[in-house]
Amino acid sequence: MSEESGGGFLTQIKNQVIAGVGVVVTTLSTVFIDEIKSLVGIKDEVEEVATQEQVTQPEIIINIPEQKKDTVVKKVYVEPKKEKTETEKRKDEGLDW
Repeated sequence: MSEESGGGFLTQIKNQVIAGVGVVVTTLSTVFIDEIKSLVGIKDEVEEVATQEQVTQPEIIINIPEQKKDTVVKKVYVEPKKEKTETEKRKDEGLDW
């Protein structure tokens, strides 16, 4: 019943082991075939493309504006606003007696 409900932990491990064995067998068979080809003297056909034209890269010109050396930095300190208390607010409204 556990296999019908999406597979269990052991089923997933089994599937991963089978996939790993498949990768190993494929790799070994490729290496084996390459070794047999090298012993027999069969070479893979590789086309060598000789380019007689010389490829030139486009020139990239970057214009950097001249840097100013006389930079003046002025620091301005601003004091934070003070919050008014309730009595100061009433005085401003004219309700102070």
